[in-house]
Amino acid sequence: MRLDKYLALASVGTRKAVRVMVREGKVQVNGELVLEPASEIHPEQDQIEVQNRVIGQTQKIYYMFHKPAGCVTARWDHKDKTVLDYFDSVQTEGLFPVGRLDKDTEGLLLFTNDGEFNHELMKPEHHIEKTYLFWATGVLDECAKRSIQEGLLLKGEVERTKKAKLEIEKTGLFQEYKEELLSLLSDIQFQKTEKLLRSNRPVLKGQLTITEGRKHQVKRMLQAYGCHVIYLKRISIGRLKLDETLKKGSFRPLSQEEIQSLK
Repeated sequence: MRLDKYLALASVGTRKAVRVMVREGKVQVNGELVLEPASEIHPEQDQIEVQNRVIGQTQKIYYMFHKPAGCVTARWDHKDKTVLDYFDSVQTEGLFPVGRLDKDTEGLLLFTNDGEFNHELMKPEHHIEKTYLFWATGVLDECAKRSIQEGLLLKGEVERTKKAKLEIEKTGLFQEYKEELLSLLSDIQFQKTEKLLRSNRPVLKGQLTITEGRKHQVKRMLQAYGCHVIYLKRISIGRLKLDETLKKGSFRPLSQEEIQSLK
């Protein structure tokens, strides 16, 4: 087995992270320094150490987390609350988020200590669908909708986005949906959009499904046509849907059926 794959399976970190560790000289096999992540090892016979800690296979853990707005997807942050701050009731050593959500974005975020699971789920070539519920100010005509679905060139990029699915659920003026929309917004989301909502602007609600993970992708795709996202929530990854009975800031283990649906 490859050394980097073994370390990822042993929950040392993601495949990318463990490759860095190996190249930085932090890994030994049978007392010898190994600098090549692709080195072949025999887990049953070899002793693998990372920074003088013997590594063995550990039980794999998979959590569904309902991320609230206002926290950052990181293990620690000097300024903001992090998603892992909500996991104070469980052991978080080796636990990491699968992908990320922006600070002001809510919804489905997965956590695991399984580096191989993370690696496979995040592979761009697997085209895993991620669906987002959004509210935005502005209007999308048929030409804009078609462009978003067929792929568009975002500002500062050289490659068009991959095909997406767009479903518009509601359109109208802010005053028509004021109560519904304000009930969704957290303090941080409201503060960022208060000026936009003072006037009776056109708004729309919809779902956008993408298979990529470019920075702020959903926001940028809608912004390309003058629509400013004021609320964003990820509601599914692949066939796995967010458990709406799970309160914001709460998590639960994935069932075996849910794990298999992602694999």
